[in-house]
Amino acid sequence: MRLIFILAVLILLNSCSQLGQDVADCDCEEQILKATKEESLKCEAYPEKALEAEIKPYSLLVKTSWTEIDALLAEDHLNLSWPAWLRSCDALKNKESWQDVCHKANQLISPSDDEIKSFFYSHFDLYQAKKDDESLEGLVTGYYQPILKGSRKKSKQYATPLYSPPNDLITVDLSEVYPDLKYMRLRGKVEGNKLVPYPTREELAHKQDQILGNELLWVKDPVEAFFLEIQGSGVIELDSGERIQVGYANQNGHPYRSMGRALINEGELSRHRVSMQSIKTWAKKNPKKLQKFLNANPSVVFFRELEKGLPGPLGAMGVPVTAERSVAVDRKFIPLGAPVFLSTTWPNSSKPLNQLMMAQDTGGAIGGGVRIDFYWGQGDRAGKLAGSMKQEGKVWVLLPKGFKFP
Repeated sequence: MRLIFILAVLILLNSCSQLGQDVADCDCEEQILKATKEESLKCEAYPEKALEAEIKPYSLLVKTSWTEIDALLAEDHLNLSWPAWLRSCDALKNKESWQDVCHKANQLISPSDDEIKSFFYSHFDLYQAKKDDESLEGLVTGYYQPILKGSRKKSKQYATPLYSPPNDLITVDLSEVYPDLKYMRLRGKVEGNKLVPYPTREELAHKQDQILGNELLWVKDPVEAFFLEIQGSGVIELDSGERIQVGYANQNGHPYRSMGRALINEGELSRHRVSMQSIKTWAKKNPKKLQKFLNANPSVVFFRELEKGLPGPLGAMGVPVTAERSVAVDRKFIPLGAPVFLSTTWPNSSKPLNQLMMAQDTGGAIGGGVRIDFYWGQGDRAGKLAGSMKQEGKVWVLLPKGFKFP
């Protein structure tokens, strides 16, 4: 009965468009149109999230032998992953299962690849991740940090705002009342004595006074701003040359909907030709239609300015993620901060990509036991790699010996 009640709550919240996670919107606007209908639906609202209440945390990890990845580890440049691992320790060092290994890791100064391999072999056990259907391969996509031209002040050139979280946005952590709803949050605003859904993108566009005064920065292009919301973080470059990192701060609680799918449904673009670039090209040719299709996604992401000097955007752990060494995972199945070994291929290629990575982020479309989003870094090159990455991969998770499972 308890499970039925929890599922009913989740369905009710989803139907009210209030179910949100503390992550950015769906990360696969570009990939959604290359995927199957089933995968596209996952990207839309991830309806099977409710069913995950039946699966215990980390229960799809199967202990295995290091011999499974020994040869692949020997080919990797493990020293490139070490700084990312130490950043995981910044967040994990006070947690019981991680204290000892993080303390020992911080004693190693510039370790060699062999020393790093020996460290993990000595202090960690290896687990292979599987899906709930027992299969071992899952979807691997990519994300990146775009760079946009912008300003701290509105002008004719910079007229599209990026918003900080509004003061009237209420976020309720449902796990405080129902522990089974861990990581689920209810978002809305108070009207009278009721908590009602926060306005959608369309409602905010029609009545901008609802959010007036929350402008964080201004950028040139509304489509670039839209894709920035999807990525969850980015860099705003001012005319002075100053660069400001912005990161996800909150969102309005409505589910992600694909602009690309809306363009297909209305006959504006063909399914086989839709990509991030084709959407941008279409927008330049159809400025009068643009807002209608932006409004197809009711979700709005709010940003915050990150401190200067960070080596990368902040992931879900609160530590900077590292280009080509950090991944986003579903934290119900893989502990945040854990080293993971990913075996896949380079985007649009059969060339093997076998690397030790760190599970340091999450994402709205990243759900399941074998589901990885690979962080490629900043700028155009990273964007091209992230946009074209959609292939199968296998994942192994490294957990400290004696790790206490929930």
